[in-house]
Amino acid sequence: MQFPEVIRMCSSTLRSPLALTTVLLCSSLLTSLPVRAAAPRKAVCNVQNYGAKADGVTKDTHAIQSAIDACAQKGGGTVVLAAGTYLSAPIVLKSNINLRLEKGATLLGSQDEDDYAKITEFRAPGRQALVSATGARNVSITGQGTIDGAGQSWWKRARSYRDSGVMGFDHPRPRLVVFDHCHHVLVDGVTIQNSPMWQLVPYYSDDVTVRNVKVLAPANSPNTDAIDPFSTSNMVIDHVYADVGDDDIAIKSGEANSSGNDSPSRNITIRNCTFMHGHGLSVGSEIAGGAENILAEHIQFDGTSNGIRVKANRDRGNDVGHLVFRDLQMKNVKNTLVISEYYPRIVPRGAVARAPVTRLTPHFHDITIENLTSTGSSSAGAIFGLPESPVTGVVLTNVHISAMQGLTIGYAQVTGTNVHVEAARGAPIMDLAGAKASF
Repeated sequence: MQFPEVIRMCSSTLRSPLALTTVLLCSSLLTSLPVRAAAPRKAVCNVQNYGAKADGVTKDTHAIQSAIDACAQKGGGTVVLAAGTYLSAPIVLKSNINLRLEKGATLLGSQDEDDYAKITEFRAPGRQALVSATGARNVSITGQGTIDGAGQSWWKRARSYRDSGVMGFDHPRPRLVVFDHCHHVLVDGVTIQNSPMWQLVPYYSDDVTVRNVKVLAPANSPNTDAIDPFSTSNMVIDHVYADVGDDDIAIKSGEANSSGNDSPSRNITIRNCTFMHGHGLSVGSEIAGGAENILAEHIQFDGTSNGIRVKANRDRGNDVGHLVFRDLQMKNVKNTLVISEYYPRIVPRGAVARAPVTRLTPHFHDITIENLTSTGSSSAGAIFGLPESPVTGVVLTNVHISAMQGLTIGYAQVTGTNVHVEAARGAPIMDLAGAKASF
């Protein structure tokens, strides 16, 4: 079966009565398909032949961009960064280009903030990313080298502002690697680190594979999400090691208070990953376009703030469903499981009044969590919907959580088989207003 045939089958059946079963089949089919072959790339352009010094002092921006442009003019090829440190302002990749960073090569972001042009990015004020591609096809970043955003000065300033991580903020920071409306994207083998803000962002892109990649940033670096698929479809994240200052993965699709016309993120598989410091595996919170058909499996969490987190609020939600999380191992995770429509809070304070349903009301449904083991948590977490939009269709199977506090459920319909929650303080499972739980 070819890729377009699988997409047509999945799209036509996801809303059928068997949709939850179909999501597993579709995810398996989609992720078993090979990455679409790129166009032949015969040219090899070593940036040092275009004047790059690779001494970590001289800006090599012009040489790197010249090599990219020359390869593109030849119909595509591989732009090679051999071992060395290439100080650079932003560069732009083009169709049929493979940017290859050899072992020992570092593409180092300039610390001159004026090098990062002020632009409109993701429909909001932004700064040009160190590496970006817009409208490109068959584009890749490969090798054993490193892309380093040198984000320390940006982090220091961000800490002095309130809400500095909000999209559209008056003092935007550049992301590190952005694929904007691109098709057939591969990132393989490299280390991506120290971005001023989000590190790797496919935005409105299709057929994206990120594999065998490390994404790193200090634990106190603000908003350094590792990978943020944003209104992106047909993506595989495989064998990624993330140790960052914010979400290890955050699936997004629209900013808070969006004016509309947001596309969902859909058909995304995350597997065989290790998440260290960071805020865990998230869907949301900016999810105004919705999300569907997400599969996360065979993932280890060690010391993250959260394990699984599906999050939104009345100002940034949409339809979010057909999510499957399975075969998860968690150790010393603060909150094991969070499904909440009260972001940035997990559970509301006191009673919640029903509000009118709007275009941005979150609707979380059909969420399966199976084969999860979590030890050493502060809290088992919460499953908490809105009174006007309860969370529905949550199924827990073979879930074992040991935590200081138990699992809180409110305005949610949850069923479970072989669910064991051990709480050092209080009840292991607390049913509050609107809870319909059966274990």
